[in-house]
Amino acid sequence: MIEIRGLDHVVLRTVDTPAMLRFYVEALGCPVEREIEALGLIQLRAGSALIDLVPVDRPLGELGGAPPGAEGRNVDHFCLRIADFDEEELRAHLEAHGVEPGDVGTRYGAEGNGPSMYVKDPDGNVVELKGPPDPGA
Repeated sequence: MIEIRGLDHVVLRTVDTPAMLRFYVEALGCPVEREIEALGLIQLRAGSALIDLVPVDRPLGELGGAPPGAEGRNVDHFCLRIADFDEEELRAHLEAHGVEPGDVGTRYGAEGNGPSMYVKDPDGNVVELKGPPDPGA
């Protein structure tokens, strides 16, 4: 039997690596864990998981075909569980980094119902930021 323990990594093909690094490293706080320049791979730490950025004009990225865009995204969305969810503080932080905050709603996730917000990265990938589960959820 297979036992899933959580998200290991997500691979995002990108057309603008510097903008993606600003979003994931500066705005969301995911540190760069490792880079393999020859392949065109940048791995970012997101809690216990990784987000791999693969530029479409580098060896790994070229394997995936056309670049991401509104007419053919590679990912619908992925969810990052965040430790705290103070809506006002989160909005201020995102806006300070040029990220448009989305609407907040209570949504179901791996730990039950809790607050979440959708944002978009520079390539248009949708990222859900999910807080702790509601008490009693």
